Amino acid sequence: MSDLLDMPRWERLSPAAAERIETASLRILERTGVDVPVPRVLDLLRAAGAAVEGSRARIPERLVRWALEKAPKAVTFHDRSGAPAFRLAGSMHVFGTGSDCLNIVDHRTGQHRRATTADLLDGLALAEALPNIDFVMSMFLPADVDQARADRMQAAEMLARTSKPLVFVTYDVDGMVDALDMAELVAGGRAALEERPQAAVYINVTRGLLFNEDSVHKLLVCAERGVPALWIPVTSAGTTGPITLAGTIAVNTAGVLAGLVISQLVREGAPFVVPGFGGDSLDLRTMIDPYAGPEPRGVAASLAHRWGLPMFSYAGSDSKTVDEQSAAEAALTMLTDALAGGHLIHDIGYLESGLTFSLVQLAICDEIAGWINAVTKPVDVSDEAFALDLVEEHGVDGSFLETDHTLTHFRDRWYPTLIDRRGFGQWSSAGSTTLAQRAAARVQELLGRDRPAILDPNVEKAVRAVVERAGSAAGR
Repeated sequence: MSDLLDMPRWERLSPAAAERIETASLRILERTGVDVPVPRVLDLLRAAGAAVEGSRARIPERLVRWALEKAPKAVTFHDRSGAPAFRLAGSMHVFGTGSDCLNIVDHRTGQHRRATTADLLDGLALAEALPNIDFVMSMFLPADVDQARADRMQAAEMLARTSKPLVFVTYDVDGMVDALDMAELVAGGRAALEERPQAAVYINVTRGLLFNEDSVHKLLVCAERGVPALWIPVTSAGTTGPITLAGTIAVNTAGVLAGLVISQLVREGAPFVVPGFGGDSLDLRTMIDPYAGPEPRGVAASLAHRWGLPMFSYAGSDSKTVDEQSAAEAALTMLTDALAGGHLIHDIGYLESGLTFSLVQLAICDEIAGWINAVTKPVDVSDEAFALDLVEEHGVDGSFLETDHTLTHFRDRWYPTLIDRRGFGQWSSAGSTTLAQRAAARVQELLGRDRPAILDPNVEKAVRAVVERAGSAAGR
């Protein structure tokens, strides 16, 4: 969606409101600080002028301003061949899957069950085939694999089975290093991967003001190796942050900015991706963290645009199955984040607040993504588009149906794959199928196609050897 870089976007926050949230976050960093249980990082912060006491670091505003100046304002992702795929900047958006779902709603039976390796492989094949899925995450936590190396296995399968850019999620820093080693094998070395990133790393941080050691070490490795780091603190309104939207966003943003400072102290210019979301609150009636709540939408995205930084956003549904709720929530969350210029919009295909994935839902979301891409596409106002000479030629009552101009441009309009535009009689005679039924049939059809090899066999063998090495090291 590179043509959306300069498109107008929806801003949830006014400039004044964004400034107040930023000011509050900077005050939190200076007065309250963040807990960073990594001595090396504390030494870096102290040397740069932060006040460090124990594992608590209080970071001055000038250090944040310095980091905002040094951080790259764009990140270009590449496909498996090393060709540019998309550039995170401006008002653009791309859509991708999520990761770490325990369960699946089986597209063949409708059964809700634990996910397996076969589901992971099907999901990767489907994500590769769907035209509006731009990047890929692992979707599942397969229950039938050795858990000591499950994250490495997922990374290897992602590299081998899709040509699209990837976002890795790993259980610990060692798993992340192995995943990056595999990505370097595919890219042609560490320098090649840094120059043409094919993958980023999702780093989930305990809380806005409380950093877990593993996440900080992941950030250090990403900065040192020039790998885009998606630094995502999680602050929940009313539990780990104030119940108010502004309060919890300010706390979470303080954690985001602290991570940015650390990354730039390790290496100036290290690629750093901020969350385009935050401010969620538990539903205090159910104690579930909802995926599709409206209140926080667009708030963090406005802050990311204020700083000019790349961002990582999300969509999804709280429905337990593929139904009217799942379609409505997917459409609303995907459209809102796209209009906000949400850059990397992930978790496409999610159900049950991130616990369950559905290949049928993914196919439906691909259709929604196509609709959103069409509605956000810049309008062609060229002389060819106006066709004024053709209008003059055909006058006030002529037909344009038979013209070469129509033949040339009719495909410029968006045509759905799953959304049904037939009349009632045609739809009824064709089986009166629902959207979910048509999506399930499309999943079956796409999974029935041949799955061509993505990697050179020797490269794939070297990638899988990293997984085996991890298993051997764990004594398995």
